[in-house]
This record gives sequence, C-alpha cells and structure tokens, in this order.
Amino acid sequence: MELKHQVDLKPYNTFGLSAKAENFSTFSTVDELRQIISENRDKELLVLGGGSNMLLTKDYPGLVLKNELKGIEVIQEDQDFVLLKAAAGEVWHQLVLHAIENGFGGIENMSLIPGSAGAAPMQNIGAYGVEIKDVFHELEALEIASGQIRKFTNKECDFGYRESVFKRALKGKYIITSITLKLSKNPILNTSYGAIEERLKEMGVIHPTIKDVSDAVIYIRQTKLPDPAQIGNSGSFFKNPVIPKSKFEVIRNKFPGISSYPVDDNHVKLAAGWLIDNAGWKGKTFGNYGVHKNQALVLVNYGGATGKEIYQLSEDIMNSVKEIYDVDLEREVNVI
Repeated sequence: MELKHQVDLKPYNTFGLSAKAENFSTFSTVDELRQIISENRDKELLVLGGGSNMLLTKDYPGLVLKNELKGIEVIQEDQDFVLLKAAAGEVWHQLVLHAIENGFGGIENMSLIPGSAGAAPMQNIGAYGVEIKDVFHELEALEIASGQIRKFTNKECDFGYRESVFKRALKGKYIITSITLKLSKNPILNTSYGAIEERLKEMGVIHPTIKDVSDAVIYIRQTKLPDPAQIGNSGSFFKNPVIPKSKFEVIRNKFPGISSYPVDDNHVKLAAGWLIDNAGWKGKTFGNYGVHKNQALVLVNYGGATGKEIYQLSEDIMNSVKEIYDVDLEREVNVI
C-alpha cells in the first residue's frame, strides 16, 4: 500500500488520456482503504475502477485510489434464484461470464460493458433492454467520513436512467466495496431489443440459452464499438434523451425517420446516436480525435488527444443537436 506521486493516469482510463495524479495508491482490502483514507484526510479523493466512464481534462491535485478489491461468491440460493456477491474491483464482463458459466441468468444482455462491478450500480449500467436495477439486490459501501460500511438496498440506491443516488445526493460520500445481484436459475431471456434476434438467427439458434444471448451481444458490440485497447474511448459518451411526447410529435413531423422508444404514456426516449449521426458528426475526425465511424455515440482518441479537446468536441456536438432538433444532450461520462 504505497503512496506514489505524480503518476500518469493514462494506463488507468479507457480514453488513454494523460493526466497526472498528485498522489496515487491502490487498495485490495477494506482495511487498506480505511487506512489510506485515514492517513490522507486533507486530500481530495478520486476512486478508479475500470476507468471506463470518465474524461480526464486536467491533472488531479488530490489522491487517486485504484480499486483492486476481488472476489465472487454465492451467498444465498434456492431452487429459482441465487444471490451473487462480487467485490467492487472485479471486471464487470468477467462477472457476467462467471454468471453465465454457472447458469445464472439476468445480466447476459450486459456482456462486454467496460468497467468494474462497483461502478455498475453508480450509473445503473444497461444495454439491450436490461439495466442493473432489474437484478440488483444490495451493495456495501464505505462511508468516507466515518469509515463504516453501510448496506444499500435497490430502493435506497434510487436508480434512474444511467443514474443513482451515488451520482447525486451521495456523490463523493461513499466508496462502493461490493455488489450483490439476484440472478435466476430459470431465466426469461430478453432478445427483442436491438439486433439480438437477428444475430441469433444468423447463428442458427432457435432455442437460445443465456450464453447464446451473451455471444450475440458480444458480436454486436464488437462490430459496432471500438475496443478501448485499440482506440481510446469510454463507450457511449451521451445519454439517450427523454422528452415529452408532445415535443416528440413536433420533432417527428420535421424528421419522420427519427429513432425513438416509448418510455411511458407521456414520454419518449430518443436515440442520441441517431441525432448525432443525422447532424453530420458520425465519422468526423479532428487530427487525433473524433467521432467513431460505426457509432456516433462514441467519441474516440486515436492517440495523443487531450481531454480538453474531446470535451470541446462534445460541447460542439451538444450545441449542434440543440440547434437542429431543440433537444438537450447530456454526457454519460464523468468529467474530471
């Protein structure tokens, strides 16, 4: 548990952006975490998991902690369900694969989402019609002020669209140490969203298993999204905006082909990727950064770009979408 200084965070964020941490350390036990916090009360704190949902725009003057808590275990089960507990430092996709290998269903649609298990409930990750809130049981988190561990239920996390209480009222007050998911031994598959059904047909699968669904999702993501190991990115940079149905009707009259999904009787979710693509941004490059050629939701660093450059690109895209459609885009990533 060594405290290092002036550490380049480039290896620790999927955008591959250089930014110096004034102080840097790792922790692999809760006791280590308590000790580090206790000894550095005077420093601003930033906790990293997989570094996949952040945009570093400047050096960090405080203390950066890399979460390396590990472990996956079944803590309770019956004939129908299992409670699967994972330490916050586990790689999310590895947790998904572990569940699939053991026949536990519910998170297969979220295969290949980058990041750590602990970060998953913070932003209520989701893909292809499934969100973590759908299978979430509870989490444990260390309160920074007291060093005590507190449990949060599904309701207490106050999940929203790519939101939770940890991004709002409790932001910066807790560090998630573990999550527990309620997964099914007799899962009901969700294959109707996106291109999953089409891919399953291409695979020749008539009666899909959770592994088949996972394989289909992995294929779709790999063909649409750049691998952060090859091209720096943070996955989807923007949220899909939710607007009143009355406003949607006005926009649809102007843009009949707009991609949308009903949310409830009064609201509609627009596909941010469609808005950005049809505003002319998809595939645009600006030196060593730009918008990915296959997915307009993804901003990319081809190597050597700065966080400020990518942030400004996101600003330009948001202003463009606002001007054309009168729709406000919101960033999904955390800007630091």
